[in-house]
Amino acid sequence: MKLIVNGEALEITATTLAALLAALDYEGDWLATAVNSDLVHKAHRAEFHLSDGDRIEILSPMQGG
Repeated sequence: MKLIVNGEALEITATTLAALLAALDYEGDWLATAVNSDLVHKAHRAEFHLSDGDRIEILSPMQGG
C-alpha cells in the first residue's frame, strides 16, 4: 500500500495505524497521529484501517531549548 507519512511517500504492508507505527519504530504515549488531517486518538489506532494514498502525520515531542 502507498502512504504518505510525514510528507514522505512509502510503500508499506501495514493495514492499521498501530501496525504502521510499529513498523516505523514509533512508540510511546506521547505520540500524536492524524490521518488525512483528522486526529486519531491512541485508543483507536489498532482499529483504524489505512487506505491506499492516505496521508499520515506522526508527531512526537522533542527535547531542547
